[in-house]
Amino acid sequence: MVKLNRIYTRTGDAGDTGLVDGSRVSKASARIAAIGEVDEANCAIGVALCHLGEGAERAMLGRIQNEMFDLGADLATPGEDFSPSDMALRITPGQVERLEQEIDAMNEGLGPLTSFILPSGSIAAAELHRARAITRRAERASVAAAAEVALNPQALAYINRLSDHLFVMARLVNLRAGGDILWKPGATRG
Repeated sequence: MVKLNRIYTRTGDAGDTGLVDGSRVSKASARIAAIGEVDEANCAIGVALCHLGEGAERAMLGRIQNEMFDLGADLATPGEDFSPSDMALRITPGQVERLEQEIDAMNEGLGPLTSFILPSGSIAAAELHRARAITRRAERASVAAAAEVALNPQALAYINRLSDHLFVMARLVNLRAGGDILWKPGATRG
């Protein structure tokens, strides 16, 4: 369990930070950039959650927010053994599969896409689209980090699936608010 008595430690004043195993890396490293992007994505999910009423979507995002901390811990754990243990918090195939099941369940009531969707509609859907875009950035940062250091393949699958999850959830939320806002290619060219 985490226990913080003091928020500042001064240990990062020289531009490095600690990983789960106690090793230190530059705050400018690709691994730390990915962790930061995951943190920002989690914040965006929190904002989207604030715009949702009670229900299944709120419960899903609550679980996802907790898992985003798990994902950050996974990315902050060096090594090539990606099996979870008491000392290593790792994203598991079951967490990725749950996201896929939730995507499939939400998608059942949606019609097929006939155009690209504008990130708009209700405030909740627009915030879900923003969270999706930030999650895609976190995925790009994680892929870049994986080119430099070993990262859990399930962590990469999770963040990829999460952006799909947020997209489908935004569509579902917009369905209840009147439907998707569709892109009209070249509509303003005159």
